[in-house]
Amino acid sequence: MDENEEALGRLGENWEGGFVVGHGMDVGVLRRAGIEDADAVVVATDGDNTNLVVAQVAQKRFGVGCVVARVLDPARAEFYATRGLHTVCPTSTAIDVISDVVRTCEVPA
Repeated sequence: MDENEEALGRLGENWEGGFVVGHGMDVGVLRRAGIEDADAVVVATDGDNTNLVVAQVAQKRFGVGCVVARVLDPARAEFYATRGLHTVCPTSTAIDVISDVVRTCEVPA
């Protein structure tokens, strides 16, 4: 689902799934996308607020069992994770990877 139909092209020519044009905060669009029969929902827009709202709607209103939200703000990701929402925080992942690289870097003599 995306508001921009051109986003379908980014999925690649081997994409076998469906595609719905619309905004994820629109319950009618969610229904057209099949949320009532969904086993899982991944919410990964450019905005944490949108991701968190849509994820909670999927989880609480539609009872989707597996809901994952991308959340860029580490504190917010942790806050919602402690309340039962699966979150993925690329910022935290990047911090961890960068820290590991810095700890293992050899300093030239």
